[in-house]
Amino acid sequence: MNFHGHTIQWSTLVNFIPVLATIVTTLLSIVLARATLRYAHAADRTLELAHEQFEREWAPELHLRLERSSSADARIIITNLAKTSVLLQLVQLRNVSGVFPLEKRYLNDPLVGGTAWSGQLGEHLLRLTGHNFSGPIAASASFYASGRLFRTDWFRFKVEVHNGRIDRIDAVTLPAHRVRVLVPHKVRKFRKPMVSDVAKELVETTKRE
Repeated sequence: MNFHGHTIQWSTLVNFIPVLATIVTTLLSIVLARATLRYAHAADRTLELAHEQFEREWAPELHLRLERSSSADARIIITNLAKTSVLLQLVQLRNVSGVFPLEKRYLNDPLVGGTAWSGQLGEHLLRLTGHNFSGPIAASASFYASGRLFRTDWFRFKVEVHNGRIDRIDAVTLPAHRVRVLVPHKVRKFRKPMVSDVAKELVETTKRE
């Protein structure tokens, strides 16, 4: 075969066809691999966003507020901010600046998502503060959700007691140990939840021992 004055053997052309097919197949494989990687990355991102949204909507999250009812009594209001229902088990009060033991009130009350529960804690608070006190008091709640035991973070309040009378209870502006979220799609990496899995912490502690 003559091509622009050059003679090409048929056998050479036939031998070149598999090489050309291999090159084309390799290029197509590279293109398909890159497209598959892009699709996998997009799928992972979509799955991460869906999981993050699911956690925001269904992860247990309680808010605690301690307020003055009268000069001799105080009450705590626990609001369930999530959709899932929980079973309240324990409310704890502690003196942040002192060495007094914890004051505990045991519960067994259900709390549906989007609702609030309240209870009187005046006696517990006065036992913790004493006759005269001015300083921070922290409150926490333990509860069951989806068959697992959780505990909220410590919510802090400024309490003033004079002559055995509760004068003021003010919420501290900044919640204890909260991290501000700056990048929305990385919330799960940087956000410290308001609740912790007590059962998981116990298992991990047992393994370390």
